[in-house]
Amino acid sequence: MSGIFIGTDTDGVQQQLLLKRANRHGLVAGATGTGKTVTMQIMAEGFSKAGVPVFVADVKGDVSGVSVAGSKDHKLHEKLISRAEKIGLEDYNYQAFPTIFWDLYGEKGHPVRTTISEMGPTMLTRLMDLTSAQEGVMNIAFDVAEDNDWPLLDLKDLKSTLNFVAEQRKDLSLEYGNITSQSVGAIIRNLLVLERDGADKFFGEPALKLSDLMRTDMSGHGIISVLAADELIGHPRIYSTFLLWLMSELFEELPEVGDPDKPVMVFFFDEAHLLFEDAPKALVKKIEQVARLIRSKGVGLYFVTQNPGDIPDSVLSQVGNRIQHALRAYTPKEIKAIKSSASAFRPNPNFKTEDVISDLGVGEALVSMMDVKGRPQIVGQTLIRPPASRLGPATDAERKTVMGRSPVAGDYDDMVDRKSAYEVLAEKRKKMVAEQEKAAAKAAKEKAKKKPAKRGRKRQSALEAGTKAAVRSLGNQIGRKLGGKHGAAIVRGILGSMMRR
Repeated sequence: MSGIFIGTDTDGVQQQLLLKRANRHGLVAGATGTGKTVTMQIMAEGFSKAGVPVFVADVKGDVSGVSVAGSKDHKLHEKLISRAEKIGLEDYNYQAFPTIFWDLYGEKGHPVRTTISEMGPTMLTRLMDLTSAQEGVMNIAFDVAEDNDWPLLDLKDLKSTLNFVAEQRKDLSLEYGNITSQSVGAIIRNLLVLERDGADKFFGEPALKLSDLMRTDMSGHGIISVLAADELIGHPRIYSTFLLWLMSELFEELPEVGDPDKPVMVFFFDEAHLLFEDAPKALVKKIEQVARLIRSKGVGLYFVTQNPGDIPDSVLSQVGNRIQHALRAYTPKEIKAIKSSASAFRPNPNFKTEDVISDLGVGEALVSMMDVKGRPQIVGQTLIRPPASRLGPATDAERKTVMGRSPVAGDYDDMVDRKSAYEVLAEKRKKMVAEQEKAAAKAAKEKAKKKPAKRGRKRQSALEAGTKAAVRSLGNQIGRKLGGKHGAAIVRGILGSMMRR
């Protein structure tokens, strides 16, 4: 199998996505209801048949149907058969594909988790939309935890570390830089918002292993990982940050392979505009860098969005394979968008691309794939092939059945809460309070033995001295330690997530 059959164009040319060029990324664009989701589904099927693992964000819930074979009882059965015959799709049969369901909330799929440390301060800063000053304090909190071997696993670990940083800000500022209680307070308030949005379920252990996204089944088909995102899309910042983190992890962990005969993995970003909406220029630049470099790791990124203009030009320039469904133009801005989209295709002498974009029907698209030499082919007005799996969502019962026989069943279901920063700091505070009480008792006993002193300059009480000594002792345990087990610094990747070693 050298390519994935996409459909047949009006010139009778069968449009294929060559597997050897599939790591050159792709774009599936078009207005709502024009067939983007089905196109994403048939591409996922094609990659799976070729033995390529696929990750798909399922925003509407429809892609879940890939786990179930199509049926003659489906209301569109006759239309699907007719479409297959019209485009010359031989041996069109219904088929289910190996699927693993995932869900950040653990309701419609296996729970997806990562640790605070693995996410890193850069991603968390984007997730919480922090200011530069707050980002600086976030970085200090991570440095303090890493320098003292305090594992940051979940949100309560981060909150405990931030509270400690605020309490010890005078001593820590000398070593790490300026720390204000206002910045710490703002970060903690943002963490509370994340908790209300359900992010507390995302941070913790067991953390997701990327190897579980890169599986094949017994027949050699690539397993399609479907992320239930219908609820998650209601929290767009969590959704986009998770996808960016996952892309960063793939980039950091996978080895260089150049241009393989087929991709190592393919990644579909549905509602891709959310990745770039309100993103700082520095972050967009890093995403562009990852998009440019990750193809040498054998990973294909496919951006699915309503309008190509939703994707920054710097990222769009990395896209080699394009599928453009219909765009509607009612405003000058939308007319300009159609012209811009048309200009991205290699012209077809048989029609004017700009005119065709608005006239495409549901299930039709302008398709231009890269040829064997890596050049974009002439655009074709194409009827997209029908899916072999169900056109529509899997039922709850079908989803549960798939999850029950999943190769990762039971691996992620229960959260593990091992000793981490929260517990370490709780023990330290308990010890500090005990030392304060002991100092206070000793001071009271000595005071009872002494006669009243003459009036004069007020001296520091034993209680105050004991309290300050205890706090100073705790603060002095912080700092950058050289040598020994503290000598190995944690290395962070291109988007700030922790590189696993």
